Order: sequence, then structure tokens, then C-alpha cells
Amino acid sequence: MKIYSSPPKSPLTGGVAPARSESAGGISSPAQGNPASSAVDLSPAARQLSLLQNSDNDINGPRVNELRAAIAAGQLKVDPSRIADGLIASVRDLLK
Repeated sequence: MKIYSSPPKSPLTGGVAPARSESAGGISSPAQGNPASSAVDLSPAARQLSLLQNSDNDINGPRVNELRAAIAAGQLKVDPSRIADGLIASVRDLLK
């Protein structure tokens, strides 16, 4: 185990740790009042994930109630081959 006298370089910061200076008010960063002006280019997969974060339409309430009623009445029929086909299709989409 290696013990560092200063924090190890983070791959997220490009290998350069930000310099800090101590002042009367405590520790401050040189870019304290300066917002970063860098741009980020997202991959298509990252854009798709970003769109999925909107959870307004995650649950189809009427469909959930329909399934609850079918389960309670013992009328729900599960087709394992349809479920397997859907899972395989999902994995294929993820691997593209």
C-alpha cells in the first residue's frame, strides 16, 4: 500500500490536481468565482440516457391497474418465450 503526501492524480481532472491556497478564510481554489467555460460533446448513447432521465412517463397507470385486476382474478397468462425474445432484443440493442 502506498501512502501519498498529497492526493493522487484523478483521471477525471486530466491528471492535474487543482492548486489550493490557504487564506485567512480557509482553503480556496484559484477558480473560485470563475465558472468553467468548457463544452461537453455527448455520445449518442449518453444523449439517449439523458432523455431517459425524464421520469414523467415511466409508469402507465391504467396498464398497471389492468394487470393488477388480471392477477387478482387469476387471468394473467405469462408467455415465457415472449419475455425471452424481448430480453434478447434488448441485449442486442445494447450491444450495437
